[in-house]
Amino acid sequence: MPPGAVVRLPGSWQDYQTLNEQLGVGVARRRHRSSPRIKYRDGEILLMAPLPEHERKVSVIADVVKVLLDHLGREYEAFTPITMELPQESGIEPD
Repeated sequence: MPPGAVVRLPGSWQDYQTLNEQLGVGVARRRHRSSPRIKYRDGEILLMAPLPEHERKVSVIADVVKVLLDHLGREYEAFTPITMELPQESGIEPD
């Protein structure tokens, strides 16, 4: 998929979860994936190819927050993106 493309498919929450499993969407894949992001919203599965600018901005923001926390001597744990498994709220991955 070209960057910025969105494909909408009809599907249930179970279809979304099955597709995630089939594509091996997990920690290692999230860290290195260039393939589409998968989201679920009200009976619809969305496949999205993020723009490179989004990925860079997210990475820069995360680095700034880590440097600030280190400077303040605050303890923290960095996690890879997670999918919120709340079908009523959609399959979302917060930045």
